[in-house]
Amino acid sequence: MKIHTQNSILNFDVPKIMGILNITPDSFYDGGVHATLDAMLTHTEKMLHDGADIIDVGAYSSRSGAQHLSVSEELERIIPVVPKIRQNFPSAILSIDTFRAAVVETLFDTIGEFLVNDISGGHMDSMMQPTVGRLNLPYICMHMQGTPQTMAQQTHYSHLITDIYQYFERAIEQASAHGISQIIIDPGFGFGKTGNQNFTLLANLETFASLNKPILVGVSRKSMIYKTLQTTPEHSRNGSSVLHAVALLHNANILRVHDVKEAKECVVLMQKIKNA
Repeated sequence: MKIHTQNSILNFDVPKIMGILNITPDSFYDGGVHATLDAMLTHTEKMLHDGADIIDVGAYSSRSGAQHLSVSEELERIIPVVPKIRQNFPSAILSIDTFRAAVVETLFDTIGEFLVNDISGGHMDSMMQPTVGRLNLPYICMHMQGTPQTMAQQTHYSHLITDIYQYFERAIEQASAHGISQIIIDPGFGFGKTGNQNFTLLANLETFASLNKPILVGVSRKSMIYKTLQTTPEHSRNGSSVLHAVALLHNANILRVHDVKEAKECVVLMQKIKNA
């Protein structure tokens, strides 16, 4: 499986690392840590040095119960940052974490091609998928029940794995109908799932490989780790590495992470096991 973007090819023979750059003041782990443009650029440089294959930039916090932002507020946060990242790191593959077509359109006009990381799978903006298809951008389609404001209360499934699998069957068909040819799927750990459901989902991750799309896993420092271990997001680095290794064993193709160096080490070691 391959994804073509920015005159580059992401070949998933070896899993890739997506480093998280939150430019939000209210993210669950690192909100407000990178509060200045210089800090954001420094962190981006560090993630690339540590082995990130993709930099995922987000201006809208998707943690449970997060404050809702207007389109103009999201653009006010992201527009000063992304062009500077492209200017300073022109060969870096960028992903934009947004569910809004207007954000995609504006940034495309500003910096050109990038990956679109849509937590709603097109359900929060009816123009998102038509826009992505028209611009011929790679598309990350995530599963979420509800919205970031309501998802904690929407955790009922008839059958967790089957329901999510069938969601992706429909989502891939819908995205393809809008002209989107490069699709990555993300089961959406923590988005409308209980802690136990998250672990069931991870244990059955390889089920989704039959959809023949790259699988992105985002479990880094999430509550399924720190609540289980009775600790905090700040003390969840080791737990994140454990679950990243498990995800790789179960056919993850992309790890979306806060700690790039540790995730890269997981990939290197798991590849040794795979090729032994």
